[in-house]
Amino acid sequence: MAKTKQQNLHAIKAKKQKRDQSHLHFAMTSKNYYIIGAGIFLIILGYILMNENSVSGFLPTIVAPILLIAGYCVVIPVGILYKGKELTTEETVIDTHKPESKSNVTSSSSNVKTA
Repeated sequence: MAKTKQQNLHAIKAKKQKRDQSHLHFAMTSKNYYIIGAGIFLIILGYILMNENSVSGFLPTIVAPILLIAGYCVVIPVGILYKGKELTTEETVIDTHKPESKSNVTSSSSNVKTA
């Protein structure tokens, strides 16, 4: 009796651990890194344009600060917070099945099979 209780307890713990681990995933994808890379590029470009020695020039006084603000305040946070389309379990099940042949596919508007 005690062994079966321990086995049941082990089975319940294993199911709970498996369920808890299924929700673990890495939040950052390659698309996030591309967006963050674009933000870093904007920041570097802003500093390069600001490097000009003229105080009254258009690039160092207007364009460079706009690029820096866009990089720091818009593009980098969007890259961190961007969440791409996540597939649900139903979509992954549907996507993993082999497509049926055209003769077995039914029209969505009627129950007539199409050839």
